This record gives sequence, structure tokens and C-alpha cells, in this order.
Amino acid sequence: MTERGRILVEACVDSLASAAAAVAGGAARLELCSGLVEGGLTPSAGIVALVRERIDADLHVLIRPRGGDFLYDADEVLVMLADLDLAMRLGADGVVIGALTAGGAVDEAVAARLIESARPMAVTFHRAFDLTRDPAQALDALLRLGIERVLTSGQAESAEAGISVLASLVRQGADQMTVLAGGGVHEANAARIVRETGVREIHLRGSRSFESPMTFRREGVAMGRAYRPDEFLRIETDQAQIRRVVDAVRLIE
Repeated sequence: MTERGRILVEACVDSLASAAAAVAGGAARLELCSGLVEGGLTPSAGIVALVRERIDADLHVLIRPRGGDFLYDADEVLVMLADLDLAMRLGADGVVIGALTAGGAVDEAVAARLIESARPMAVTFHRAFDLTRDPAQALDALLRLGIERVLTSGQAESAEAGISVLASLVRQGADQMTVLAGGGVHEANAARIVRETGVREIHLRGSRSFESPMTFRREGVAMGRAYRPDEFLRIETDQAQIRRVVDAVRLIE
């Protein structure tokens, strides 16, 4: 929390402009990613360095080497360890990690290696948590690992739909684990999610889309149509949306 009693708002961003807009809107923490159309991937060293240099906010870097599932082989773990080291050297305050077993449990062996490499940075377990077989067992695993935060929708389509599970996780984690509610959080539901779950931190994208300023457009050629159907539609964080969410939760005790 930024101040005693205040709800912390974390914004998920993928560009320098989005990072600046989120902080201007009142976000106290940034989760910096790339590839948000795939659910988020590790950002480049360049964007991490520039956000760290220019933006005054708590900066957490997503460590996810590819899209798809969260079952990683030995080489992918080495990639994540290298990215963790780079994030630390570039001045990140924290990292966001996740790894699962084939059976849908937290991969405690892989997570332990990542956590050890990440310290003294803060560590959040990302929404891979929402694909685990049993949320209570998964949270117990994170508590054993000493992770301080888990980002989750309560294993539902959105945090609003997952309110009952989120509330249970908050009770289970007590003062040992911060539950960061994310997934479909916006100005109309943020206060309800906070009040009914007891979370003290929320996570959102808060984006807007706008047309590319390009005047020449080649028809019939697409770059990765499965993920992004329109190369001429840009998505960035909207300062006004972030501010409305911050205002919606700022008076909740």
C-alpha cells in the first residue's frame, strides 16, 4: 500500500507511454510485460531500462519466456533465470513468476530456483495460479516457498466472478501472503471486489485502443493473425481509466 489504509493499484503495462500514463493516473506499482495479447511475456531489456530510468514507481518485471502453458523444460528455466538476473541488474524492484507441474500443481522445485535467483527483489506468482487444480493447495505451496504475493482472479473468468475464492484465499493467506486481485478489474467493480474479498491490492490493464496513424496499409497481409487481428489498432494504458479506479477504491478502509 502506498499509504496507511490505502488500496494499492497495480497497472499492467507494455510500453514507456503506458507506464507513464499509469503512474500519472495514480498507479503505485507497474507490472511490465510484452506480448499482452498472449497473456504477457518477458519485456525487452531496453524497455525495462527506460522505464526504470524515467518512471518513478515500484517496477515489477514479468518473467515468462513464451505463451501457452506454464509447464517449463530445463532450457526454459535457464532462460527465466537469465531474464531474472537481467531484470535485477536493470534495477527492477520485483519480478513476477510462475511454473506448474503437468498435474496442475505449483512446480515448487522450479519456483524455488527462480525465487532464490530473484532475491532480494520482491516476488509475485502470476496467474498461472488460476490454472492450478486446487487453489487452497496451491496457496499452501506458495506459503511454503515464501512468495509474498499472488496475482489471481480467484480461478474465474474475472476477479468479480471469483470473489468467493478470492475472499477464501485472503483468509488463508492472512498476514503471510498478499492476494493481488486481477482479471477484468475496472471502475465499476473495483470497489465491490475490494469490499467483498478483503484484498488490499488490485491489478488492471486499464487500456484504450486507437487507430494507427499509418496512411499506407497493405491489404491481405497479417502478422500473427491468431493473436492480433488488426496490425493497425494500437492499445495503450489510459490514464483516465486508471485514475477512476484509484478514486473508486481510495476511501475504502
